[in-house]
Amino acid sequence: MQKTWYSIKWNHRRLINASQLALVIALAFPDARAFAGTPEWLKQVAQAPLPTFPQDTNAVVLLDERLTAVSPAGEVRTTYRKAFKILRPEGHSRGIVYVYFDSETRLTSLKAWSISSRNEEYEVNERDAVETAAYSEGLYADTRYKVLQIPASQPGNVIGYEYEQRQRPSVLQAVWSFQDEIPVQRARFTLELPPTWSYTAYWRNHAPLSPQQTSGNRWTWELVNIEPIEPELQMPAWRSVAGQFGLSFAPKASTSADINNSTWAQIGRWYSELTLGRREITPSIRDKADAIAAGVTDPLMKVRRLANYVQHGIRYVAIEIGIGGYQPHAAQDVLASGYGDCKDKATLLNAMLREVGVDSYYLLINDDRDFLAPDFPSPLGFNHVILAIRLPREVLAQGTYPILPHEKLGPLLLFDPTDSSTPLGFLPPSLQSNYGLLVTDTGGELVKLPLSPPSTNRLTRTATLSLDKSGNLKGTVQEVRTGPAAVALRERLLNLPNNQRQKVFQNLLADLLDGAVLTSAEVSGLVVFDGSLTLTYGLTALAYAQHPGEIFLFRPCALGQKSSDLLEGKPRKQPIVFSYATLENDAFDISLPDEYAIVEMPQTVKYEYPFASYKGETHVEGHVLHYKRSYELRDVRMPVERLQDLKTFFREIADDERAYTILKAPASAAAK
Repeated sequence: MQKTWYSIKWNHRRLINASQLALVIALAFPDARAFAGTPEWLKQVAQAPLPTFPQDTNAVVLLDERLTAVSPAGEVRTTYRKAFKILRPEGHSRGIVYVYFDSETRLTSLKAWSISSRNEEYEVNERDAVETAAYSEGLYADTRYKVLQIPASQPGNVIGYEYEQRQRPSVLQAVWSFQDEIPVQRARFTLELPPTWSYTAYWRNHAPLSPQQTSGNRWTWELVNIEPIEPELQMPAWRSVAGQFGLSFAPKASTSADINNSTWAQIGRWYSELTLGRREITPSIRDKADAIAAGVTDPLMKVRRLANYVQHGIRYVAIEIGIGGYQPHAAQDVLASGYGDCKDKATLLNAMLREVGVDSYYLLINDDRDFLAPDFPSPLGFNHVILAIRLPREVLAQGTYPILPHEKLGPLLLFDPTDSSTPLGFLPPSLQSNYGLLVTDTGGELVKLPLSPPSTNRLTRTATLSLDKSGNLKGTVQEVRTGPAAVALRERLLNLPNNQRQKVFQNLLADLLDGAVLTSAEVSGLVVFDGSLTLTYGLTALAYAQHPGEIFLFRPCALGQKSSDLLEGKPRKQPIVFSYATLENDAFDISLPDEYAIVEMPQTVKYEYPFASYKGETHVEGHVLHYKRSYELRDVRMPVERLQDLKTFFREIADDERAYTILKAPASAAAK
């Protein structure tokens, strides 16, 4: 689900889908033209000696330079320069240049060059680029990309590009990401302001660096030999761990209400003013809201009905035109058209809720947890809008989640009207334990959203299985899912026609038990978004038990894996982030062959850590073995200093999952 209002200047790769990118690359190979006018800056960095890098280094950034000049009228002109040396074939992807532009951002020039290891020089420019939309779901959008393929992006060659953008932005701020997945030899940022302007600087994941003031109101920050950040599975959002530099700049005489003298309160006030008149309750909105809530007296039920209408009755479409990247459309227009983006949906629901006597507030957020920098007030970090709904305390006391406590407004129920699979009472995982800007008529407040407790995200799996004397396992399994465990699978199934859903079940079973064959499958609660999702399926697994002679060996933990090898191998540098807290329970009843008796079975285990717990137990009644276990994850952030405990925890779980029950024929058992 692509959400709008994204800071695409920072993370373009998330916006172009795979099919678009394949087409762009296929079309963007220009004819390489021999050229003798390669700029001097690129020649200089190409000739500079390089240190030795690890053998698996695909490329190195020779120079990352950004020059930003601001005119007295507030026009911003920025020149970008970047140069790489390609070291391995995998570095070829660095030869694709993406340049963003829209109605506020004009692309004035674009050129790229390559210098081969034989000193051959080539040039391409803007006319060789392919233009593409930034959003695959956009109905109306002026957010575009120019995509350019640099020729000769091969090992041993140096490539570089330069482009200039001019803009008169709504927000006078800049964010520069100077760290990469590959080494960066030199990074330089230059800011030039009018004499009556000033700036404030912000550093993230790097010690503050003093600039060199070269002349007048011109400053340069320069860094050298920047270590790469190696991507690791389940690491935090890239921006939250990579080195970045942020700037806010404005005339010294700016008023305290100016967004460019930003505090979170001022940004909230700016956004509130931006939406004035957009939330008006018109006759059409009044009639629609009253019709949906007709006959209902319970405030929570009114909210449920209206939330369900906006969530499922208003089609999601990305609309990004000019200031529309920030400003929602009028609620009456969203209702009339039947479509809108995240901020449009939130605006319409806000108006409809007020019609039935319920207040709600915009909550601006980024759907990458930890993407936002709490100590750098800026509207640029948000890419999504949800609602915080104010309900009577006695209603919220019924146990509805997720609740954001607020000192003045009271408890607020959080709801995402864009996520069609997450009903009222739940919050998408990426928004949990995340920062958001709560917007009221008087300003804004940065708040920490709650992490939903494990009990709201449950997976309960029960199985009735039988093991025959040949070692084959068969039976039926029922899974009951709530919260994100239900949402993810529900989305997969709803996006497929009925005749293709069987493959989803087979893949699910394959993940639970190697070699198992699906014999039947059914699902209930598929379109009941505010209820649980129940799966029932049959399976057969041939030769599940090892059967050397008169001995049977099999694992009572027949289905699924709670352990992980995420921390095995080389030491990890980054924290681990889980999607959500969860509570998972398994209960397997396994009927055993009558002619065999149990001589050994796993012991009961119980492991308790501040962040998680696990318990597994096995007992026998007659010829039925009962295996039960519970797994609870209570925290989603695992800092590096806690990873050893997590590694130990996963290993302890793995020992229980691999533990065997041993059966022998009665005569063999008696002889023992």
